[in-house]
Amino acid sequence: MPKQNFTKTAYQNLDDFIYGKSLYPVTLTNGMVIGGGTVYPEINFTLPTMSIEKDTMAEVIANYRGIITGICDRARELHIPGFVAEIETLPPMTFNPEWGIEVCKVVVDIIKEHEAKHGIKGAVRITPNDIREGEGLEHMWHGSHWEAMLRTFEGCAKAGADFLAIESIGGKEVHDDAIMYCDIAKSIFALSVLGCADMGRLWTEIVRIADDTGTVASGDTACGFGNTAMVLAERNYIPRVFAAVVRVVTAVRSLVALECGAKGPHKDCGYEGVYIKAITGTPISMEGRTAACAHLSPVGNIAACVADLWSNESIQNIKLLGGMAPTVSFEQLGYDCRLMNEAAAKGQQQALLLRDLHAESDSRFDPQAYVLRPDIVLEISKEIVKVDGYYPRSKKAADLALTLIRKGYDNKELELNDKELTWLDDLSEAVAKLPDNVEALTASVIDDCEKLDPKKYDLEF
Repeated sequence: MPKQNFTKTAYQNLDDFIYGKSLYPVTLTNGMVIGGGTVYPEINFTLPTMSIEKDTMAEVIANYRGIITGICDRARELHIPGFVAEIETLPPMTFNPEWGIEVCKVVVDIIKEHEAKHGIKGAVRITPNDIREGEGLEHMWHGSHWEAMLRTFEGCAKAGADFLAIESIGGKEVHDDAIMYCDIAKSIFALSVLGCADMGRLWTEIVRIADDTGTVASGDTACGFGNTAMVLAERNYIPRVFAAVVRVVTAVRSLVALECGAKGPHKDCGYEGVYIKAITGTPISMEGRTAACAHLSPVGNIAACVADLWSNESIQNIKLLGGMAPTVSFEQLGYDCRLMNEAAAKGQQQALLLRDLHAESDSRFDPQAYVLRPDIVLEISKEIVKVDGYYPRSKKAADLALTLIRKGYDNKELELNDKELTWLDDLSEAVAKLPDNVEALTASVIDDCEKLDPKKYDLEF
């Protein structure tokens, strides 16, 4: 369970809060340093549409071998000094841990071979798919689903993975409904009560496995919460103001991994990572314009402001005119990183100029971008950590997000249409009416959580 409670932000000065540098870099055995002054690409890839079963595993392995070989070759051709390859296992690869472990070993071995021959440093992040859902789930923290996930983590760590990560889904069965109905009380309940409880149990085990295997417990991401809201807002199904508030609240949940001993880099598809870096000083991976291959977003540039790894989210292994899609995506990441690193090499003033251009080019068009501005992130983070308890922190995060969004609009720093302004008023009123304590919050929403089985979280209501 959590070992550390962050009561103040790691960063105090906005000029220190920048891409490529973290207060607590992560150093790997091959000498690669994440957050030590260089932004590295983190390439994420997946299979083309195909079945994954015992009889197709040879084809699965051939795909991953081809993907990582193409990436390694392009890294050499573009003079990229190092990179991270992330393997997000697909559900069958976690239900059958030996399949995910075999994929991991193939990728690790090819990267190591290229590093030995050409000196390009590489690292592997393994992200087992969180399979804890569906009718067959016995419990969130024991049973076949839980055990398969832990075996995948341990086996991949022993196969040579450097970083252990996950997109955990504790509370998602409640949060999905909260998003559809823009129910901020239920959203905060899902994230601060269910999500934080799950994070504590899950990340205690991941950190234990990392310690036992000499790997790095890196970080979680609220992709299934914050990114789900962002994608729905982008399709105009829900208000952007709601998605922006959810994004800030997810930071409280994702911080639990660091409280349990995770060291970073925080995982890419959690845009709340900027808050994690502000509070903990650990390095983060971010995705933005280069993630358009996976989903559209209003935060393509601003996401790069304080990134230590720059990622593409995920891309299928399909043929494009320029080559195989993962190789093409890797090239795009490499050029972005080269620009950031070159600006940093020119000095602090140039690095800050690029950071601020990234922020200003996005922040006025969408509240989801506005809450990722480095100055806004620091301001909110400094207040969140003054509050004790997951629910009080989440409630404070929502209130601060709404307050600063309104202030940004009033100061003509943020554009909001009439519909968004109405939602801003409605959400502000809803947050102001939230109960004072978690027991009252739970009592107010639990009867409306039809998909929740409290026993699977060891809860009794």
